[in-house]
Amino acid sequence: MSSADTHCPYCALQCAMTVSHAGATTVTGRDFPTNRGGLCAKGWTSAELLASPHRLRMPLMRRPDGTLAEVTWEEALDAVAAAFRDTKATHGPDANAIFGGGGLTNEKAYQLGKFARVALGTSRIDYNGRFCMSSAAAASNRAFGMDRGLPFPVTDLDDARTILLLGSNVAATMPPFLAHLAGARAAGGLIVVDPRRSATARLTEDGAGTHLQPAPGTDLPLLLGLTHIVITENLLDRAYIEERTTGFDAVRRSVAAWWPERTSSTTGVPVAQLRETARRLATGRAYILTGRGVEQHVDGTATATAAINLALVLGLVGREGSGYGTLTGQGNGQGGREHGQKADQLPGYRSIRDPEARRHVAGVWGIDPDEIPDAGIPATALLAELGGPVKTLLVAGSNVVVSAPDVDAVRARLEDLDTLIVCDFFLSETAELADIVLPVLQWAEEEGTMTSLEGRVIRRRQALPGPEGARSELWILAEIARRLSAASTWSTDPSVVFDELARASEGGIADYSGLSHALLDTGIEAYWPYRAEGTPRPFTQRFARADGRARLVPVDATPPAPTDRGDELTLVTGRYLQQYQSGTQTRRVAELNGARPEARLEIHPATASRLGIRENALVAVSNERGVVRARATVTTDIRHDTVFLPFHYAGEKCANRLTEAIVDPTSAMPEFKRTRVRVASEAAVPVPAFPRGSVVVSAHPDPVRTKEGTHA
Repeated sequence: MSSADTHCPYCALQCAMTVSHAGATTVTGRDFPTNRGGLCAKGWTSAELLASPHRLRMPLMRRPDGTLAEVTWEEALDAVAAAFRDTKATHGPDANAIFGGGGLTNEKAYQLGKFARVALGTSRIDYNGRFCMSSAAAASNRAFGMDRGLPFPVTDLDDARTILLLGSNVAATMPPFLAHLAGARAAGGLIVVDPRRSATARLTEDGAGTHLQPAPGTDLPLLLGLTHIVITENLLDRAYIEERTTGFDAVRRSVAAWWPERTSSTTGVPVAQLRETARRLATGRAYILTGRGVEQHVDGTATATAAINLALVLGLVGREGSGYGTLTGQGNGQGGREHGQKADQLPGYRSIRDPEARRHVAGVWGIDPDEIPDAGIPATALLAELGGPVKTLLVAGSNVVVSAPDVDAVRARLEDLDTLIVCDFFLSETAELADIVLPVLQWAEEEGTMTSLEGRVIRRRQALPGPEGARSELWILAEIARRLSAASTWSTDPSVVFDELARASEGGIADYSGLSHALLDTGIEAYWPYRAEGTPRPFTQRFARADGRARLVPVDATPPAPTDRGDELTLVTGRYLQQYQSGTQTRRVAELNGARPEARLEIHPATASRLGIRENALVAVSNERGVVRARATVTTDIRHDTVFLPFHYAGEKCANRLTEAIVDPTSAMPEFKRTRVRVASEAAVPVPAFPRGSVVVSAHPDPVRTKEGTHA
């Protein structure tokens, strides 16, 4: 029997688990500060993915008749190298592109960025974290000089008296996190901001807190209004502001116009709730946490900045028993953005345009600094170049045909490429379009490291071998680099790659230089920056800016368009407990998919009545970009001017057929949470088919428990 202590393959909470294999693979929860032995439904069914009949076991190549057929690794890799080589020779280095993912290990994310810059010489690399954390990252870097999702251990929340949670339905996205909200709930201080009465919002009932239900897209005015109240009612911490921040006067002037009555009329949140929230935050032991619901907007960076301003004015950040943080989504969303997948970054969270950063990293890679390309372009812009300036694309750890905005346009551009190469362990919707598909290992079949939402570097360990024919991305990149006669070295050993990553990150913001696989295996608490020791709370003495002070940055809100214009409604997108991201994994787990086999449109009873829509009716949700077909769930959990769709599904159920490829000017985050749509009953719509032979089974009602999951 083989076993390994490792971590869940899903969200950034990175719950600890033990994976054992003896003919069957079993998963058990393991005690760890983030999950304390518990796992959610996704975690305790994760073993089923390892022996899934849908696993890719050999490379596939497109035949002249349009079908995909198995080929040898030699054939596939020769074809990949030839495509990259020919594209560069004919169209230049930037005609080759890489699209990565926030679920890749640190080692693979690092090697992918190095491969783009050294082996291909291209600036065209970005990743799906641009759709997740970019606004929060931009705001944190601007304010603090550092982007670490939670700049404190998650267990610090246990003693909170008040937690303001904006735009995050943690009851569905990371259920074990709920244990850390228990103290605030017991004190009546959990404040949830969401236009839906989500499972998390319901945790505020029965005296446990308050649900603020603003109109979609009005989180920025809400935060400006709260800051106005804090200042005008003298709830601010003047000594902290003077000692630890700059820019207060500009922020004070910027919120002056957001008096409570104006804020209320804009957001729909009653004045009494606004005042109560501001006063509650000022009573001590308070935290402000943000999530994608307030960040996935064209003003997402401004909104995250407003949340930081509120926390700084209250004196919460960098103090024991209080703070600000943002909840990273993908499993390695933190580490994935630190070491080279982003268009403008080098390892260690360094700017690619910093001459000293280029010199240092080039020295580790053994190349001239001038050989490192300039900054590239962010994800949405990169996808817009496909089939035009970009001719060949390698996708690793992402399913853009489901997750990108305006996916019908993305699909068309993917089909216009000369060559599409996809690394995946299942034939995702993106892989189905590929010219070459390369089968890779899953989480329990590989060694490496991940970085959790706390900035804690943790070990991913191999519990069982992968299927015959599957390979690690490290091996794949090394083999392609060898065929391209690339400079530098290309190890396939994750521990060796990590050591190189550590050297490349040395002196950077995200410094891993004091870490190694061997040291991590001792069980240390490894919060970055980690040189001689870890830094669980990096802001206690000073912020990561030259003067040590946090920067208060004034932002303003553009008055939002009316939320109900005739027959138009505002669509917000989000998650289900039993599904994850684009559903490539969870839609192939019978129990999870049986619980949530299709997308459901949430619509308010008054709106449904006006449109002639009944419970369970088939509806068409449409705008100028496309149509999504789903069944209706009529519920008072949503505002009358708003509808909700999950984003886990493909084809006619894909919510991102409707979202628009417009982005935040600072972070390049797309607008996912505020889309104009029309909804109509469509009795003729066929019943949606369950994906890939799924079986409907009853779902467990408890979202978190310690359970053993077995798959033969």
